[in-house]
Amino acid sequence: MQQLTGQDAMFLHAELDGLPQHIGGVSIYDQSTAPEGKVRFKQILSMLEDRVHLSPIFRRKLAFVPYNLGRPYWVEDPDFDMEYHVRHIALPKPGDWRQLCILAARLHSQPLRRDKPLWEIYVIEGLNNVEGYPPGCFALLLKVHHCAMDGATGTQFMNIVHDLTPETRKMDAAPPWIVERPSRARMLGRAYIDAWRKPGRVVEMVKEAAPAFKRIREGRKEQAFHDLEDKPKTRFQGKISPHRVVEARKFDFEVIRDIKNTQPGATINDVMLTIVAGGLRKYLESKGELPDQSLVTGCPIDVRSAEERAAGGNMVGFMNVGLRSEIADPVKRLAAVHEEAQSAKAYAEALGPRFAVDLADVMPGNVLSLAIRTASATGLSEASVMFNTIVTNVPGAPFQLYMCGAALVDSISLGPLLPNVGLFHIVYSSVQNKQGSISLSFTACRDMLPDPAFYADCLHDSFEELRAAALKPKRKRRKRAS
Repeated sequence: MQQLTGQDAMFLHAELDGLPQHIGGVSIYDQSTAPEGKVRFKQILSMLEDRVHLSPIFRRKLAFVPYNLGRPYWVEDPDFDMEYHVRHIALPKPGDWRQLCILAARLHSQPLRRDKPLWEIYVIEGLNNVEGYPPGCFALLLKVHHCAMDGATGTQFMNIVHDLTPETRKMDAAPPWIVERPSRARMLGRAYIDAWRKPGRVVEMVKEAAPAFKRIREGRKEQAFHDLEDKPKTRFQGKISPHRVVEARKFDFEVIRDIKNTQPGATINDVMLTIVAGGLRKYLESKGELPDQSLVTGCPIDVRSAEERAAGGNMVGFMNVGLRSEIADPVKRLAAVHEEAQSAKAYAEALGPRFAVDLADVMPGNVLSLAIRTASATGLSEASVMFNTIVTNVPGAPFQLYMCGAALVDSISLGPLLPNVGLFHIVYSSVQNKQGSISLSFTACRDMLPDPAFYADCLHDSFEELRAAALKPKRKRRKRAS
């Protein structure tokens, strides 16, 4: 048995009715590269069964401590059935992009059963009319509960089910599968010991927090960073409905890098934040709802050490970044976003990047659950606005991947919504067909964003404006006649 960390359990507590907390994505494959020019559903099932031992996510489920006196445990599911978790469906004709996004949103809005391993895969055929894709493509939609993995561990999981060539590699024989049945007495005993140890961990955390708060005070005096206290309320703050929308746009990695290079010190993430800011500006302006002050995004950051890279679960810090959406000029906005990102990083370093991880470990689950439910219930309050949206960066594989011989030609990511935050963006970089690309996808509450294609166009227009302004050719000065 392995106990969930405090941060892993936090995503269970955050799961309310109509607010599932799983992550995932849609991967699209070209069957023409497969050995027989076609991939059958049984091949995918066989490949997954051959690799089921390579990740604990496949076969383990939750075991809850009696009376919720401690955090749940991961245990092997003795009744694990691969065919329950992997399902075969098809888009209706004509099988276009809009239909794929609608289907993805509907599947993503449904919670995972907690009495089973917390993942599902949908193999989707019928992508016959999607612009830019070869005919006969199929998609694979993955759902995994956030308590089981974050974006970084998700990348490792995807590498397990893919190959580097069209030839499907054979796995070594799996070790014996040992199923340990949880004992109520054992879990209660551990909960009792943890209850005695927790006050000591709280004292240690308080001792570690004191110098952190001192660093924050000094940073404010030196203006190394600034607080984002005046956060506006937008249509994306409030009660979240159980319905979702999904959309995405893809950009050329080389163009994004060229834009980055026009601003000294800027990063790829700064450019993507600037594009999001421009898209939000255009969308809210079209509704007559653009705030005068800057929108703020929450940005999850991976805080694993080198030794913890193979660890599963979640190790995520957080920083708030001003999007400077009040700035109309895209080049000036990029410079301002870069400055905001530097400020947010300095603040996170002063506080300690693992502060959120440590806090979740010492906070009792029932207190955390109550706080999340209270935040959800008071979603219409101005004081409850922590940030207006979330933008997270998930790096994909820097090389071409294949599944059962089919080449991966595109990927979009799906994220969870949080109380009072009805819009979640994911930046996903990858290589397909030997070309680097960055997809910017979003998941949103359908009541808050009923026109996802229009917002996706706003993001694309924001990119085009930034590219035109940042990469416009410089005029050569004319020599004066002597």
